[in-house]
Amino acid sequence: MATNRTFTMLKPDSVEKGYTGAILEKINAAGFRIVAMKKRQMTVADAKEFYAIHSERPFFGELVEFMTRGPVVAAILEKENAVEDFRALIGATNPADAAEGTIRKLYASSMGENAVHG
Repeated sequence: MATNRTFTMLKPDSVEKGYTGAILEKINAAGFRIVAMKKRQMTVADAKEFYAIHSERPFFGELVEFMTRGPVVAAILEKENAVEDFRALIGATNPADAAEGTIRKLYASSMGENAVHG
């Protein structure tokens, strides 16, 4: 099986709460290699472009506001089966529905503030 890459972003809620190290450790423990990583503050324009697919949804304004309220940590991850394995590692979008031990079950507080993009 070929090694491939996926993108993740630790959202402002997880960065604010100091979960960055714990989440990155969990990612590494799952066999992912962090190829690139950068901490930055998203602008409103960045968030609107990144989440453009949701621009017509009723929650779009809140999403943009949330994503720009504090820094994010963006990373490129590498592993065989990276996309599928990462989705399994982070869990369901709603942490209440996420499997035990997943990143969202452990570190997310709500569907809106769900710790990571992936």
